[in-house]
Amino acid sequence: MADSTASPSASANPAEPNRAEPADRPVYVIGGGPGGLAAAYALRARGLRAVVLEKSDRVGASWRGHYDRLHLHTTRRLSGLPGLPMPRRFGRWVSRDNVVRYLEKYAEHHELEIITGVEVSRVDRSPDGTGWLLHATGGRELTGAAVVVATGHNHTPRVPDWPGRDSYTGDLRHAAEYRNPEAYAGRDVLVVGVGNTGAEIAVDLVEGGASRVRLSVRTAPHIVRRSTAGWAAQYTGVLVRHLPVAVVDRLARPMARLSVPDLSAHGLPRPQTGLYSRVNEGSIPVQDVGLIDAVRKGTVEVVAAVEAFEDGKVVLADGTRVEPDAVIAATGYTRALEDLVGHLDVLDPRGRPVVHGARCPDNAPGLFFSGFTNPISGMFRELAIDAAKIAKAVARDGSRQTSRLPVT
Repeated sequence: MADSTASPSASANPAEPNRAEPADRPVYVIGGGPGGLAAAYALRARGLRAVVLEKSDRVGASWRGHYDRLHLHTTRRLSGLPGLPMPRRFGRWVSRDNVVRYLEKYAEHHELEIITGVEVSRVDRSPDGTGWLLHATGGRELTGAAVVVATGHNHTPRVPDWPGRDSYTGDLRHAAEYRNPEAYAGRDVLVVGVGNTGAEIAVDLVEGGASRVRLSVRTAPHIVRRSTAGWAAQYTGVLVRHLPVAVVDRLARPMARLSVPDLSAHGLPRPQTGLYSRVNEGSIPVQDVGLIDAVRKGTVEVVAAVEAFEDGKVVLADGTRVEPDAVIAATGYTRALEDLVGHLDVLDPRGRPVVHGARCPDNAPGLFFSGFTNPISGMFRELAIDAAKIAKAVARDGSRQTSRLPVT
């Protein structure tokens, strides 16, 4: 059976399955985060019916689960999604809670067709070869003319399989479970990973009264000031976004020396590889929100990478053994796309889509991906750009026979 029906209510359930004719098939957007909502609006703006399928009970689920102090590292003006700017009252650096408010307002303002509580487990070509068949919660089968996968860059928490991890009885949790420093006041905490999340949690712990904070680093990151004399780092990211990698690497070195002090004596040497080269490998620069000062003052101690857990202690790469009260693994996320689309041969060896934005994989026309890169020009900005490109690509493909919205 195939079902292409959906209710405009964000809390509604799909109707009983029925076979959809090709001309009645909507574009299904998997994921009700910023990428999915932006894509749905852009499709709707072109008169195409887009149905957002969100597995949680509300839009913006991943944002609701982030730690309390989180703010966008990109400016409010360059972070609005298409068709609705972020309110000025949110300030220059928008808080987590205001991002959630904005996403809720965005869905309401544009009257997006959203179905919550529906998780898509697998995407296949439709039996007649003219669209896509989505296998969803409760045995539902939904047939769409096209599909936009927008399940998010940070989908499933990843904790390395360190030797001895499974038998470690101490307080070990992923950063996805961290909300604020209240539970860590007066405690010795080891934060593992020096991406933006690990760096910000370490600072949060210091400011929240942890007795000792150590930051475990495997590879020294590039660190940039979020803003210098009013010039946001994002502006530079936008300007250099399409320059050759080697050129950006060369430009970044003198800028780093001028704006960021040498922290080598504190365990954070300047990286040997170029900034943009690292971005292409998936490593975004750390935007400073207090880490530099904390490291210089010694309130955040930089230590070697975690190698194993043994006898209730954490073994570091330099042979040191430490016994913190708590370990927070800011070790990133996986895209978790293998079960959903891995069988379609559309992922690279690292589990990322082989193409994104307006391009479809050569062997999967009508299948789009949004939000699986982490550009230096800003995630929200690129999601907005990709949404418009995806909608344009779907609209110009007449063979899709996509459902159109009624003219009012």
